[in-house]
Amino acid sequence: MSNPDKNIDPRLIASAKAEFLEKGYLKAELKTICENADITTGALYKRYKGKEDLFCAVVKDIADELTDFVKQRRAVDLSAFTDEQICSLWTMTYETMLPLFKMLYDSRDSFALLIGKAAGTRYEDFSHGYVTEMSYAYVQYYSEARRRGLAEAKVTREEFHVLLSSFWTCICEPFIHGMSWNKIKEHCHTVCRFFNWKDVIMLKEGTENV
Repeated sequence: MSNPDKNIDPRLIASAKAEFLEKGYLKAELKTICENADITTGALYKRYKGKEDLFCAVVKDIADELTDFVKQRRAVDLSAFTDEQICSLWTMTYETMLPLFKMLYDSRDSFALLIGKAAGTRYEDFSHGYVTEMSYAYVQYYSEARRRGLAEAKVTREEFHVLLSSFWTCICEPFIHGMSWNKIKEHCHTVCRFFNWKDVIMLKEGTENV
């Protein structure tokens, strides 16, 4: 039995990524992907069911990382937090935000495909779904702050969804426009100044950990 060519998969993924970035999912051609990877279409179909399956393979890792990112935050037992810790969660800092930007930058091509070129695939509504999950997480944290009398504003989940849609756009746009890492680091500072979540929920004066 012949050994499978292990060089095919990285060549195929790299070629697919380039084709999808240039043309988007709908206009990308498997023939071109195979030619640029120097493989046959038969070799592709031994590995993937078709174009959508190949696209999803390119973006799956970053999509899974982001999904896990939100799941971990929703799994936190807030009842074990002190009031001071609850308040500190609403202070968005450069140090807490930069790791997210770094994670996305390390997978910037796949992330750009996920958020901007996925029309026609099962990931085409990823951003909307991700914002929805974020809104549930924020409501969870907000509800605990309200229960303890730390947040004075009444904010609905729908309102959080609207605000987080804007927040998510601010995270995504640097990658859609191909900003350099240095520019993204500057952008991270700006985002932290722009989104003042303490004011959104009207965190009580003197309770925040600053």
